[in-house]
Amino acid sequence: MTRDMTSNFLLMTFAICTLIIAVGPSELLRIGAIDVDGHFTFKPSDLASVSSDFGMLKSPEEPLAVLHPSSAEDVARLIRTAYGSATAFPVSARGHGHSINGQASTGRNGVVVEMSHRNIGTPEPLVEPEEMYVDVWGGELWVDVLKKTLEHGLAPKSWTDYLYLSVGGTLSNAGISGQAFHHGPQISNVLELDVVTGRGEVMRCSEEENTRLFHGVLGGLGQFGIITRARISLEPAPQRVRWIRVLYSSFEVFTEDQEYLISMHGQSKFDYVEGFVIVDEGLVNNWRSSFFSPRNPVKISSVSSNGSVLYCLEITKNYHESESDAVDQEVEILMKKLNFIRTSVFTTDLQYVDFLDRVHKAELKLRSKNLWEVPHPWLNLFVPKSRISDFDKGVFKGILGNKTSGPILIYPMNKDKWDERSSAVTPDEEVFYLVALLRSALSDGEETQKLEYLKDQNRRILEFCDKAKINVKQYLPHHATQEEWVAHYGDKWDQFRSMKAEFDPRHILATGQRIFQNPSLALFSPSLSSSSASW
Repeated sequence: MTRDMTSNFLLMTFAICTLIIAVGPSELLRIGAIDVDGHFTFKPSDLASVSSDFGMLKSPEEPLAVLHPSSAEDVARLIRTAYGSATAFPVSARGHGHSINGQASTGRNGVVVEMSHRNIGTPEPLVEPEEMYVDVWGGELWVDVLKKTLEHGLAPKSWTDYLYLSVGGTLSNAGISGQAFHHGPQISNVLELDVVTGRGEVMRCSEEENTRLFHGVLGGLGQFGIITRARISLEPAPQRVRWIRVLYSSFEVFTEDQEYLISMHGQSKFDYVEGFVIVDEGLVNNWRSSFFSPRNPVKISSVSSNGSVLYCLEITKNYHESESDAVDQEVEILMKKLNFIRTSVFTTDLQYVDFLDRVHKAELKLRSKNLWEVPHPWLNLFVPKSRISDFDKGVFKGILGNKTSGPILIYPMNKDKWDERSSAVTPDEEVFYLVALLRSALSDGEETQKLEYLKDQNRRILEFCDKAKINVKQYLPHHATQEEWVAHYGDKWDQFRSMKAEFDPRHILATGQRIFQNPSLALFSPSLSSSSASW
């Protein structure tokens, strides 16, 4: 066979394989082979709406179809069809589309399960006040869970900073905010799950039933099943929040105070501990700084700081209106033990629900300025306590310079509040920090605000950590090769791979995470680069 004939044969084979793969599932769906109570859609506008995400870092790639399920059984029927098909076409759950690197995408041969749009039949949150829990649909947004539980004077214990995220989405990662030091992440506050596995089985799991699947799905990045119901632990909801921010010029003093605060577990403690880094000159002016009054601006030049970097501690105390006087005294006593710059205390008082939903208000402002739907090259890292000072010197005072393009969060957590049986990965130290560089890229901004600059900066930060042997772990992880995923999971990799073989043996679920390769994607996807060939 000549070279030209071989080339033509390979091209023809490729085209036939592509046609078979693309048409097979489509025919199954179109002829009604999958009988669901919800509905499938093939409309271009619907396909386009799920082809991108909050990160906007990947080229949009429309799926074959979108399922709007009415029940867990709808999801199971779809996955059973995929599992039994010749192509094992990919299926991914999509919540509010807040992933960064296309993790909820399936490629053009897959089906996206749109979980967050309420359909006829999907259950509303069911609160059991006496048992102190709420049962919620996996696509329910946390803001709606909050509204429902507050009707009973209750609320979940652990949160994310942004509430317009789906329950199933955050539980597939971890779900963290300033309450995690005390209550642990959201995955540490789940009592029971209903999960549809990669075989299309609907399985109820908890500490007592299907325990391995229960812990594997929590923080499992959607690899073993789609969460269709979660039972979330509740506590009595406070009415108000005393919200305090103070500044530090010394990183060592700042982290000492943060670590002291998260070591307190009695009744007399703050309820939320976070912080952020200020590397920009001038007013602390980003979407988290609206707290500060424009009439009382804080300028780095007005405070003695090392290397023009300041650190802001953010703390809150929850209370009921009848306890106002007592909370004043308690806050004063707690604050005396901290070593912040005494002229930098900023305090406000607000309703509990307004504090939890604080980021949404900033979102609305950014949307009004067309600054929300822009690329978000976020980088979230868990940094071990023993190396956080090195990270400060190399990144905050080094790589970042004196410009940033979004908030930089930093706060510590206690490892003993995380269940090691979950799939979530954290550093092997009793205390570790979240460092979240939550940047937005602007095509018409300064050079330091452009996407390629910020992506290169992320790469430099990871390279610095690698060369300095700072054993960071990515939160909301994104890796290009399976070798990198193996390194990410470390001692957990063998169990992770074993669970994949048991619960999703054909690699149907959450292929956008790029941990395991779906066979149909391997046959034709032009987006697969040589760097990912080791999947």
